[in-house]
Amino acid sequence: MRIAVLADSDTRWKWGALTAHRIAPRQEAQGPLALSGFLLRGRATPTARQLAEVGVEAESLREVTSVEFLRAMAEDTYDIVVLALVGGGVQAMLHGLDRLWAGRGKRPVVVTGYVGVVYEKLADGLLLRHGADLVLANSRQDAERFRAVYEGVGADASAVTEVALPFLGGAPYAGEHDPYTVVFAVQPSVPDSREDRTYLLNRLIGHARLHPGREVLLKLRSKPGEHTTHIEEQPYQKLVHKLDPPPNFRLVYGNMGEVLDRTDLLVTISSTAALESLHRRVPTAVLTDLGIREVLGNHHFVGSGCLASWDQLDAGHRPVPDPEWVARQGVMAADGAYESAFDAARERITKLLAGDLAPLTPYYTPETAPGYLPGILARHHLGPDGSPLPGAPAADKAPGPVRQIVRRAARGAYRHGVQRVAPVIRRMGEL
Repeated sequence: MRIAVLADSDTRWKWGALTAHRIAPRQEAQGPLALSGFLLRGRATPTARQLAEVGVEAESLREVTSVEFLRAMAEDTYDIVVLALVGGGVQAMLHGLDRLWAGRGKRPVVVTGYVGVVYEKLADGLLLRHGADLVLANSRQDAERFRAVYEGVGADASAVTEVALPFLGGAPYAGEHDPYTVVFAVQPSVPDSREDRTYLLNRLIGHARLHPGREVLLKLRSKPGEHTTHIEEQPYQKLVHKLDPPPNFRLVYGNMGEVLDRTDLLVTISSTAALESLHRRVPTAVLTDLGIREVLGNHHFVGSGCLASWDQLDAGHRPVPDPEWVARQGVMAADGAYESAFDAARERITKLLAGDLAPLTPYYTPETAPGYLPGILARHHLGPDGSPLPGAPAADKAPGPVRQIVRRAARGAYRHGVQRVAPVIRRMGEL
């Protein structure tokens, strides 16, 4: 079983690689599974440290452009292709792959989906993913919403397949640790303002001072200079240096599952870490201090029983999740049901591999979206028919040493501009 995964960030590589292992048909998974990783070159291309933190091994792993990936798909044979990309990237690859495989009786099964909670741009993101053989929904609730969107625009909804988040796991929470450990799981994109982030840091540090017998951890996604799926203009590491945290407050990196092994209370704004925590029955709090707002994503947790403020947590409150809400999110399956969550996807892929697959049929075409689709394809150096545009990056040779140095320098300059220059200009504009 040969599976190719194309990802554009560390979190999407984690989702794509783990999904590949989960959805591989079981009769094939009993034998060797060859996983080939492709990292789409861009601002969020993961570093070696980020890849190591994910902890997923691949037979090969290389950085490519969109055109280089399509060339690789033409030169090699795979059973499954997992597109772990933003919606525009998925749409571009669907058109490029459809052109590449035109006329073939046999082609790989194409799978895509979402890394975590879908709380914004539902219609936009879904329609950009339409055309894949499987569009994975991480919960019963998402599967219902996905089908409703597709059917509402007259698109085929049969590709929607209910699964679960592929990175859930670990032992169920067995009781308080010594010391009692509170973990705040940050997100790169929310909240985004300096004031809101400083407020959260002050409350976290205040909790550490109020409870000196507890260990209070700030769980960070990336180190300064690294990028994840979203741009982070105000890194928490930079802000915490200006504060005076007590000795029982620490910054931590690493795999979220390993951090949850010692967690007694997981606090977040709306991170997918909350779903990992709930899966393991770790007490979980979704903060309301900055409001319950769509822009923060915590509106997704309305009805969960997990919404709480720092004042409540300081006073000893431990949220109790609502079982019905949790069940609809597909996360409360640490009792063994989790392993069966991917059965439907495996069965569907087995059937598709057994026959000749029809061409990929995205909802967006030059006829249905003539003012939208060409721009999406052009960003990936593809023309309206999915073919590489003139001047697209060459795919027949590896970048030379000078080109590699220029790329690293350009990426570093971009990150410096985002995290250093842009905030200064913004503040100057407010004077």
